[in-house]
Amino acid sequence: MLGVELEELEDWNCCGATAAHSLNKRIAINLAGRNVRIAEEIGKDVVVPCPLCFNRLKTAQKELTSERKGLYDVKIQGGKITIWDLASFLAQEEILKFMAEKVIHPLSGLRAVCYYGCMASRPPAITGEKHYEDPTSMDRILEKLGVTVLPWSHKTDCCGASHVVARPDVVSILVGRLFKKSFAAGANCIVVSCQMCHANLDLYQERIMAEQGLTGKLPVLYFTELIGLALGHKDAKKWLKMHFVDPIGLMEEFCNLSLA
Repeated sequence: MLGVELEELEDWNCCGATAAHSLNKRIAINLAGRNVRIAEEIGKDVVVPCPLCFNRLKTAQKELTSERKGLYDVKIQGGKITIWDLASFLAQEEILKFMAEKVIHPLSGLRAVCYYGCMASRPPAITGEKHYEDPTSMDRILEKLGVTVLPWSHKTDCCGASHVVARPDVVSILVGRLFKKSFAAGANCIVVSCQMCHANLDLYQERIMAEQGLTGKLPVLYFTELIGLALGHKDAKKWLKMHFVDPIGLMEEFCNLSLA
């Protein structure tokens, strides 16, 4: 729908996130670096929907072109391809312009805070993100879709990621803080670009709200869902039905969308 053609990397492998780099750095760099090498061999830039994978591929690319590259089994050329976070890729000006022209259902009733999480923009020495404390890729995309994007202070705070398994008490505090700040900003939804963040905010919302003494609900939407809705993608309704915090009522009430 956006005029972008994708090609899956042949024989790609797991990048090692989230645990490999804390257990064995050499293996972690080899795992992620192998994907970079495959992309280099076919001369294709890599667009990565998962910020954790993006961070690991960028780390491997940096390490395998440093003076330490001899420590690893995988060899890459470096500088031949670009590794993109999906939100940053879709926020390129030419794609934004194309996207805006294709909108048939403006989402003007949504008041959203954009939550990027901590892996797509930091550390800037790896990601190359100039605005690593205040990224704007999702903000700019949502504005093209008619969404009111609200300023807030927790764009890049950590949700706790996979610590939800071992330390749900810590994740409850971190995610509860995100909910409090979202309510304070006047949001009626949270829009994310990270699947791990989406899981922690959506799957456990009812429990965390209760634990943190909060009331109400905040539908959590992945940003490409909103692109699909605004552009009239035929499967967009199906995506919304898979959420734990039901966003359908919000969309019908504030965006005049019939999603029954």
